[in-house]
Amino acid sequence: MQNLAVQAYQQAARQTSTPRDLEANLLSQAAAHLQRIREDWGLLAGELPEALKFNRKIWTVFVTSVTDEESQLPLDVRQNMANLGIFVLTQTAELQVAPAPEKLDILVRINRHIAAGLRGSAHD
Repeated sequence: MQNLAVQAYQQAARQTSTPRDLEANLLSQAAAHLQRIREDWGLLAGELPEALKFNRKIWTVFVTSVTDEESQLPLDVRQNMANLGIFVLTQTAELQVAPAPEKLDILVRINRHIAAGLRGSAHD
């Protein structure tokens, strides 16, 4: 079985034309999966570990990218994204230890807002 994150990345890559679109699509996919789990916790809670792993991988890439010395982003944007990434990774770890559907809301909102920003739109 191929890793779900790799499959999602490949699917998004085929559907996008820019790295920003790819990043936005991956964030949107992660948010949608987390939202589905939130809405049907009783049936889908077993999918939480894989969904959190996928989200963690996305955010690990973001944090690694923005903290790279060669990043072209302005320093304040890099710092804000790094701080947000650390927050997301911390929330993800907390969810792994003590899962609860309402704790997914913040991750869903952050992913959707960042995806919308990457797309240059107010809403995702």
